[in-house]
This record gives sequence, C-alpha cells and structure tokens, in this order.
Amino acid sequence: MLINEAVKGAESAGAEVQKFDLYKLEPFTGCVSCFGCKRQAHEGECVVKDGLRPVLEAVYGADGLIMGAPNYFSDLCAEFKLFYERLVFPFLTYNTERLCCNEHKIPVILIMTSNAPDDYYTELLAKYKQTLDTFIGPTEVLVSGETLQVKDYSKFNWTLFDPEQRQQRREKVFPVELQKAFSMGAEMAGKI
Repeated sequence: MLINEAVKGAESAGAEVQKFDLYKLEPFTGCVSCFGCKRQAHEGECVVKDGLRPVLEAVYGADGLIMGAPNYFSDLCAEFKLFYERLVFPFLTYNTERLCCNEHKIPVILIMTSNAPDDYYTELLAKYKQTLDTFIGPTEVLVSGETLQVKDYSKFNWTLFDPEQRQQRREKVFPVELQKAFSMGAEMAGKI
C-alpha cells in the first residue's frame, strides 16, 4: 500500500511509472560473482540473464526508483536483498580512484514495513541508505513499524502483540504514513 501511494504521488507529478513485483517475476538469483559487470564492455551492468534482467534494465534507464520490502528476521526480505545485490554490485569498481562507475545517479525511495517499532532498525536502514546514496543516488527512507499483520489476531496464539494497539495505529498512524509516501513520490517526480 505504501509503495502504491508513492507511485500515485509520482504519477500525480507527471511521472510515468513502470512497476515490478519481485514475487511475480521469472526465477532469479542474487549476485553470482561472475564479475561480468567489472569487464570494460559491461562495466556497471549486470550481465546475468534471468527474471531480474528486465527490472535492472528498467532501472538503468529510469529517472527515479521507488522500492520497498517487509522486514523479516531483522533485515529486508530475501527477494529484496537478491535485487539489491544485483542493483548495487555492478557499480562497485574496486578502484580507489573511482569507487563507483554509475554516471546516471537517480533519486531513490526505500520503504520498509516491520512489526517492530519504527526506530528499531535505524542502524540497518542507515547502512542501506549509505550504500544506495553512494551507488544509485540520493535516498530517502520511510519506515512503517508496528504494522497490522493480520485482520483478526484472535485466530492466532500471539501474545507478543497488542491487537487493539495495532488496530488503533492502523487507523491513526498508517494514513499519515500513506500520505507521507504519496508526498515522497510526488516530490521525487517533481525533481526529475
């Protein structure tokens, strides 16, 4: 929902958006360390041809990037990390004079959801932001924590969560986060 709102915001500012759902792609892997992206002919371009190829090609030609993922086990989900590896690694040169070969930096919005509080993963997200800032472009982060994971908590034997608190947060805080995502998308598109 947050990504959709960021997309709507970008579209409201005149951006044309192409959307991909990593869970619906043909099979793909993370970086396989083939180093094809380090060869002169393909520097800065992942050469692996699998289900992620169309996504990466779209990003290479894009003017901005909105991406998001849930947090599972104290990090962004596995599918996101596979994409992240393949997105970032091709631009790392291993050259002290020029660490990054990306000549087409674009603004990035990274959205993460979690059942933990918003500030629980500050350090983790700071690392993602730093890497994305360096290799892809200026990055803004939006976290939606303490999410409403299910509509009816009574169907589960979960004592860690307060269902009423989660529902109240969903009704009062989540709409503000949706508006923030919309504004971030509109602002990004306005800068392009």
